[in-house]
Amino acid sequence: MFALLIPALLSFLVLAAHFFRGGHTYLVLICCTAPLLLLARRTWATRLLQILLVIGALEWVRTTLQIQAIRIDEGRDWHRMAVILYSVAWFTFASSLVFFIPPLRWHYCPTTARRASVPVRIVRTIDTRG
Repeated sequence: MFALLIPALLSFLVLAAHFFRGGHTYLVLICCTAPLLLLARRTWATRLLQILLVIGALEWVRTTLQIQAIRIDEGRDWHRMAVILYSVAWFTFASSLVFFIPPLRWHYCPTTARRASVPVRIVRTIDTRG
């Protein structure tokens, strides 16, 4: 089960390195401590991690657009950089979806997973009123 969490953990690690390079100490601490929420094994913790990963993906898109504008102004090649950073953004977004994989869903969102897996029975009532 730990192997399924590796994409999310790597995404947080790469985001922490990105923020560290920019000198944003508090964001580095948030990225480094966010995976500790997995110890809670609660639905709200996984949803919070998913939100943070989606925000992280948006940060990669913002960074890509910013660097792209600078490189275009300088007349430098920007295509390779854009492909790499958009791939990182996609990976970060995709890693937020790992919590929907059934084994992780059962482990971290037990009540939600049970509710989703219980078959719904439709009971037909008989109208006895004439």
